[in-house]
Amino acid sequence: MSNRSYRGLFVAEGTSDLPLAEIVEALFFERGCSVQLSSPDFSLLSNKVKKDVTSKLSAGVKLMGAMPDLVVVHRDSDNVDPATRREEIHDGARLADVSSRVIPLIPVRMTEAWLLLDESAIRHVAGNPRGRVDLGLPKVHEVESRADPKKILSDCLVRAADATGRRRRTVEERFFNHRRQLLERLDPFGPVTRLSSWQTLLQDIDETVKRWQEEQ
Repeated sequence: MSNRSYRGLFVAEGTSDLPLAEIVEALFFERGCSVQLSSPDFSLLSNKVKKDVTSKLSAGVKLMGAMPDLVVVHRDSDNVDPATRREEIHDGARLADVSSRVIPLIPVRMTEAWLLLDESAIRHVAGNPRGRVDLGLPKVHEVESRADPKKILSDCLVRAADATGRRRRTVEERFFNHRRQLLERLDPFGPVTRLSSWQTLLQDIDETVKRWQEEQ
C-alpha cells in the first residue's frame, strides 16, 4: 500500500449514480492505492451548473478548492460509441483546464446494464428475496447489446416484487431508489468483470496506478 493518499473528483450523470465513487475507491484500494473521491454538490454554487462535462468539471474543481490528483467522469454511452464518449470526456477536461489524471467511467449502453447481472440483489431490493418468478434477465454476453437496459431493469424489479395493485405501483415509482440500492450492492469483483466496459475501467485504473508508482 502506498503511503500517499490521492484526492479525486467524481462527476456522475445523476445523484443515483454516486455509489459508483465508492466502487472506484475499492478498485484502487485493491491495487494498493488510497483514493478519496469527492462528489461535488453543485447546489452550493450561486449559478446553475450546465450538464456538459466541461461545466461540471470546472464547477467541481472550484468546489474542491484545488486541482485534484484524479478526475473520474461517469457518462453512459447510450447510443454513442464508447470511444466517442471517452474523447468527449478528455476534451471536456482539457477545456476545463483540468491537469489531473482523467478516468472515463462509461457503461455500455447504460449503467443499468451492470445491475442486470445479480438476480439475488434484484429480488432483495424488490422486497421479495424468496421469489421464484422468472425475471427474464439477459445473459452476461447479451447485456451490453440490449437496447434499453433501464426499461429491462424496471420490468425485472416489478416482476421480482410479484405484486399487484398499489404495491406494484409503489415498486414502479421507487425505481430510482431501487436502482441506487442495486448500485450500492454491485460486486466489483463479480460477473460485471466480464463486461467490456468494466474491463476498460480496470485498464484505466491500472494505468493510473502504474503512472503514480513511477512518479514516486
